[in-house]
Amino acid sequence: LPICSVGLQGIAGRLVRYSLSTYTRSDGYHGMRNAFLHQGEWGSWRFNNFLQYTSIDDSRQAGYFLRPSIDVARRFRKLGDHTAGFQYSMERNKLGYKAYDSQNLSSFSFSTWKIYVKSPDNRPNKWGMSYFVRSDHYPLGKELVRADRSSNVNLYTELLAGEHHQFRLNTTYRKLNILDPRFTTLKADQTLLGRAEYLANVWNGGVSGNVLYELGTGQELRRNFSYLEVPAGQGEYTWIDYNKDGIQQLNEFEQAKFQDQAKFIRVFTPTSDFIKANYLTFNYSLTFNPRSAIAPSSAKKGILKLVTRLYLQSTLQVNRKKIADGVGSFDPFHNALSDTTLLTLDQLLSNSFSFNKFSTLWGADLNNIRSSGRAFLSYGYETRRINDWILKARVNASRHLAFDVTGRKFVNELLTPSFANRNYHINGSSMEPRASYINGTTFRTQLSVKYDMRDNSGGERSEIRSVIGELKYNVLSNTSLSTRFTYSGIKYNATANSSVSYIMLDGLLPGKNFLWTVDLTKRLSGFLEVNLQYEGRKAGTSGMVHIGRAQLRALF
Repeated sequence: LPICSVGLQGIAGRLVRYSLSTYTRSDGYHGMRNAFLHQGEWGSWRFNNFLQYTSIDDSRQAGYFLRPSIDVARRFRKLGDHTAGFQYSMERNKLGYKAYDSQNLSSFSFSTWKIYVKSPDNRPNKWGMSYFVRSDHYPLGKELVRADRSSNVNLYTELLAGEHHQFRLNTTYRKLNILDPRFTTLKADQTLLGRAEYLANVWNGGVSGNVLYELGTGQELRRNFSYLEVPAGQGEYTWIDYNKDGIQQLNEFEQAKFQDQAKFIRVFTPTSDFIKANYLTFNYSLTFNPRSAIAPSSAKKGILKLVTRLYLQSTLQVNRKKIADGVGSFDPFHNALSDTTLLTLDQLLSNSFSFNKFSTLWGADLNNIRSSGRAFLSYGYETRRINDWILKARVNASRHLAFDVTGRKFVNELLTPSFANRNYHINGSSMEPRASYINGTTFRTQLSVKYDMRDNSGGERSEIRSVIGELKYNVLSNTSLSTRFTYSGIKYNATANSSVSYIMLDGLLPGKNFLWTVDLTKRLSGFLEVNLQYEGRKAGTSGMVHIGRAQLRALF
């Protein structure tokens, strides 16, 4: 309970206060806390100091808790109002047993001191730098023994005054020294944490983008996983009993191609195996759109007319973790999957080039998507890589008739050293011309022919010839009916009961394959809507599969 509190308060936030409080229980526990606060500004000096001392006593233990905090800074008006300061903070929690000479294992202590220089916080362009040291103490007998000491340097800046260019940086370098290895499993180390971000918007929005770069050090957990069965359609994976033993094995699960096969989810479970890892994140996004920068009056002829029809967008995302080796690697583009120190890698590069993108008459698009990933799992590494090129050209012959053709060439690769039956390296290409008839927003029908050819490094080869028809019909604004029918004739030179075959055949079988869907949505009232779905499948010599779904949705 508070016993007394006395203080003085003046101008400029000046305050000096002392308080005393106690806490007593009937079981003999008694505690007394003393607190002293001193803060305010005196000329160019600023003070923010605090001291707390608490004594503890009961029938078995006695000790104290001490927490001083000192923050003294001076602002230099003749040097652009920059500030230099000193901070010190410490906590010491020491509890000892009365019956014998030892401490409670919850006793601890740490201390930090810091010097810093920084610019005024109210400016759009600001910076700061600091150096601070931290030490940790752990109980041993009657004493608290210093076990480690770290030295840290921090630098930050924010350059936000520019309208078209902005930059942020925050980085910390730490050197850790272990003084007594009996108290910690850590080892002497040097680490670097950093984050830099740049944003640009120039040429009246014709060129815009951003770059993010981040690195640091952490603990990477070796993961294990299992597959759990869920109601059909609510999962993501399907189980195919390749060896016909009736036992589910990790190398017999595939990502489901059809919703009725999606009966399993993958659940990751932690293990006790940790590896110290350096992590790096690098993202960029760039958009080139001359149409938004060039005035329409200047873009009616000549080279400017051609330039305004160009559109380019590029994005890259890299997330990498490697076995820690000092401060780590700074190069975000050194991501060789053969690197034995690589733990996890997720990389996605997407480039899109369009010509006449905003035209309603004709246009062309070229897209390239490259992704690679490596996972550190309980049974070893799993590496995936995809390189996909897509070229599409479109022409609107009239208000009702449109044509487009899509060409695709791709590489799909999976490498799992522990499960040789899952490995594949597939090269594929396809071509799909399509015709569309559109009658306003009421009716649309499409017919396309697709030829798809794939080759695996193991000698497997597939040829898929498909005819695809689609129809969508809207009745006013309360009913929508859409249907899709696909016929695929497949030639395949290997057995269809393998992981590679499931990928190469898209979950279908050699021979004649039929897929059809019907989707009906009807608005029953202003806030109630019903959706009915029907799917059918006949793959090769297997039997027919029929799936029906119904949903009732309330719209608020």
